[in-house]
Amino acid sequence: MFVFVCAGCGAGLTTPLSPVALPAHAHQKYGNGLQLPVLMESGTFAVEPEPWGPPWRAWEEIDPDEAAARGIHAPVHALSDGAPGAIVIAPGDARGTLLIPEKCGGYCCGLDGADGPNMACEACGLPVASRIDDCSLWQAVWLAPDAVRRRPVGAADSAPLSWAELMAEGKGTPPFEPIAGWGLPMGLHHWWSWSPRWEAAVGGALAHLLAASEGRPVTVPDGLVGEVLRRALDALLPAGPPARRAVLAGPGRPVPDADADILLVPAHPQTGEAWTPAGPAASAYPVPLPFGVWLWMAFPEPYPPVPASGGMPDGVLRDDPPAPRPPHLFRADPGTFRHTLVRLPAVRSPWLREILGNLTQHMRARLF
Repeated sequence: MFVFVCAGCGAGLTTPLSPVALPAHAHQKYGNGLQLPVLMESGTFAVEPEPWGPPWRAWEEIDPDEAAARGIHAPVHALSDGAPGAIVIAPGDARGTLLIPEKCGGYCCGLDGADGPNMACEACGLPVASRIDDCSLWQAVWLAPDAVRRRPVGAADSAPLSWAELMAEGKGTPPFEPIAGWGLPMGLHHWWSWSPRWEAAVGGALAHLLAASEGRPVTVPDGLVGEVLRRALDALLPAGPPARRAVLAGPGRPVPDADADILLVPAHPQTGEAWTPAGPAASAYPVPLPFGVWLWMAFPEPYPPVPASGGMPDGVLRDDPPAPRPPHLFRADPGTFRHTLVRLPAVRSPWLREILGNLTQHMRARLF
């Protein structure tokens, strides 16, 4: 495990933390005026390897060779000139910090970090982090990589869980969840929606599927996979050429057929590494999905009964109705889709560049 300390004076700034993969929805902006929960699980941290946060430079100011060297292969609105390696933690895991009043930009419903670090080391005053809790943003504290140092503490972290251990834990991400908004005269209100985590995960997967399609149709399995992917794939890809076949693959699944062109596979939640098959299927294009989303796609969970309360006999279960389904069709997150697609070399293809250029129109058509 590690703690992060101030680079200026060495004061501790966090509780002991273990490393995990950066969530697919780390930079997601979801809806308008909505209340999103905390991004990171308590006791964990993740690292953003790319520059992120202010200052920003408009695309017109960036040399194409510089963008390509950073792995950006298509135009974006702006690129960060911040230092790479920002560390994200749960707000409750921060220690020894104070808010900087003059840096507290945002305030639609909270802080957005647009003015740079808004938290300082309590001991020496060095700006060390940005607290994010504005509406439609995931709540988090982003430690500035040039203002903190990582130090080991206590026993070394054990090896990452094996795929078998992850399957035994069975931590799936449900596709539906209640979303909260605020700012109305009646205060907070809630409704059931597609999970923002799913929308971000599928946004990234859709970018990979388009790149893997080579401009041909792509077939996907029925069930949840088809429900969240088929409509966008059918709209964005031509109907004529022979289709490429995408299948779910991973631990606990049958060995993929030799004719599978694309594999929807889980990414390890601790390391971020995608599951890889053995044998002929290893040559198929891997499309990574967050483990919790993949697990629910591969092994959908029935609505679980829960223990009855009150004076019911032991072993009696309460048969509650299932969670309501959202009233609209699934839409992938456009920000995560764009973020992923511009980092894939295949986006240099004119037909993919056209899809990217028409993203606003596709959003109006409710594909995103």
